[in-house]
Amino acid sequence: MLIIFAKEPVPGQVKTRLCPPLTPEAAARLYQSFLADTLEEMGRLPRLSLALAYTPTGARASFRQLIPSGVRLFPQEGPDLGERMARALAWGFAADFSPVLLRGSDTPDLPGSVVQEAAAILGAGQAQVALGPSHDGGYYLVGLTAPHPELFRGLAWSGATVLQDTLKIARGRSLSVHLLPGWWDIDDGRDLTAFLNRPHPAPGPGWRSDLLARQLLVPPPEAGSEEGTGREAPTNYPEEHSTND
Repeated sequence: MLIIFAKEPVPGQVKTRLCPPLTPEAAARLYQSFLADTLEEMGRLPRLSLALAYTPTGARASFRQLIPSGVRLFPQEGPDLGERMARALAWGFAADFSPVLLRGSDTPDLPGSVVQEAAAILGAGQAQVALGPSHDGGYYLVGLTAPHPELFRGLAWSGATVLQDTLKIARGRSLSVHLLPGWWDIDDGRDLTAFLNRPHPAPGPGWRSDLLARQLLVPPPEAGSEEGTGREAPTNYPEEHSTND
């Protein structure tokens, strides 16, 4: 089971850090494209059930129009991000799925192969936790073989140490961890420029968002300029890709 976290694409309420360079309306349109790319790529994965956990709670009808009919839909619940993530993963386990993976919707070009890697490692019992490091010190994906709500408590979710703090908790609980390849969230204009400096040919992951972003940005970023320099892969995580500490 893969759960995708998503927010209703309402202007002024999503991707506000992309304004500027985008208008609130354009940022909402682009975020909706992020969702479409994410659902398309994840929908290609065999033997992986999909669900979308949405916010706000009254957005069910809106999301039902945006997602394929086979995708399960349920609201996020909890006072903070950590509690919402823990409850969403618990929902997956309560539905008799294992492992359960959860990813965000700010990585529209994340290849399905990365998610497959997490599912395979966890399904084979080679790790109990899978984490996908992002460039800002957090993670874009978490996967578990059983509920571990303690992994989501007491973290500064807007800080740069979320991944490291999560690893510390996991190791303190003697949970084996597999680290996936680093990937990039798109949170602000610099992230968007870096995204556009990576190729996204159709029908590969992120192609729709790439095309729309270029239409929305006037003028588009120039490759090779200081602002148009793509970021290197995230490196703020341990070199080993798995640990059994």
